[in-house]
Amino acid sequence: MIDTSGSIEVETLLKVVLALLAVWLVLSIVGRVVNWLQALLPILLLGTIILIVLWLLDIV
Repeated sequence: MIDTSGSIEVETLLKVVLALLAVWLVLSIVGRVVNWLQALLPILLLGTIILIVLWLLDIV
């Protein structure tokens, strides 16, 4: 039986943990940006509707 325990280096484990933390941080930031955009979506839609109505009335 071959003993393979402890064959991975500490530096490799630290790189894996650091990469996972970086991915977690990026996903957290993306989640916050998406939540911020969801709050702005009704305002953007209202602005678009107003702009289209003004364009149809030949005001813009």
